[in-house]
Amino acid sequence: MISRNDLHNRRAPYWAAALFLLGITGVATIWIDLGPSWGAYVLDITGPAWNYILFRGLFTEFKSNRWTRFFTPTTTVLIFIVVCFGIEGAQYLDLYESTYDPWDLLAYLSLLLPLYSIDLFFYSTSRNNQVKTGTAQDVY
Repeated sequence: MISRNDLHNRRAPYWAAALFLLGITGVATIWIDLGPSWGAYVLDITGPAWNYILFRGLFTEFKSNRWTRFFTPTTTVLIFIVVCFGIEGAQYLDLYESTYDPWDLLAYLSLLLPLYSIDLFFYSTSRNNQVKTGTAQDVY
């Protein structure tokens, strides 16, 4: 039976590659102009997803600590949704100088929710395997 740590460590390079690709895509908006929606929405799509991987620590070797126990998949996605919608709400209320765009809300969720679903699937699978083997003391 493969332990949760081993599964996490096996998947870490893929999460690191996703983190790298999201970062490069976000930064590419500076150098590459593919039209108005490219510059307007790419960072709204990649930013929350990039931070989700970062906050969850999916790109590193497994560590069971206070940080990883707090930032479960559901907690992390809920925090990010509240923050993203809070940013758009502040723009709508003109709390700072920026342009409100309701399509930003869809952009935030367009990659964040699929990423959450993938992470939740792996998290649940790992958790179920640990419960079956009686080694469920660590939290992913």
